[in-house]
Amino acid sequence: MDGTVQTRSLDGVSESEIIRARTDGPDATKALAAALAVCLADGDLVVLSGDLGAGKTCFTQGLGHGLGVEERITSPTFTLAAVYEGRLRLNHLDVYRLDGVGETLDLDLPDLLEDGVTVIEWGTKIDPVLPADRLSIELRFEHGPDCDNRRSLRIELAGSPWLRRRDALVAALGPWVAPC
Repeated sequence: MDGTVQTRSLDGVSESEIIRARTDGPDATKALAAALAVCLADGDLVVLSGDLGAGKTCFTQGLGHGLGVEERITSPTFTLAAVYEGRLRLNHLDVYRLDGVGETLDLDLPDLLEDGVTVIEWGTKIDPVLPADRLSIELRFEHGPDCDNRRSLRIELAGSPWLRRRDALVAALGPWVAPC
């Protein structure tokens, strides 16, 4: 199997597809994200969620590298948002500290989503205000023998802009795609 599962919502309108991938540590997580960056376009939204310390910022660093960002990327946990310039602008948000969806008004989210690629760490906290078309990535630690640094990634392509790029994404993620 190629590690992908197609799903369809009950209303028959919105579609999504899941790609499962694995990495064996921070360097592999960065490499996967850098490979994925070639598939990104202006206006894309990437929502990151998962275990604390599983690699959301590490993923964003790799994505930035793939976009040609030369600046050091750090977690904007206390500043909430950072902007980096590369092939595309990278808007990096961390909403972990937000208490509610209403606090997103201070972030100028609609403006950020129009220009560049927006990556939101802990994005599921503000899910109701996010567009349906997005790439959602959940990073989890794998448990068991020989799984010290292994992460599993559940990558959901939601909406037609992402589904049109499915083949390119699967090809870019090929070395990390996990069997179903």
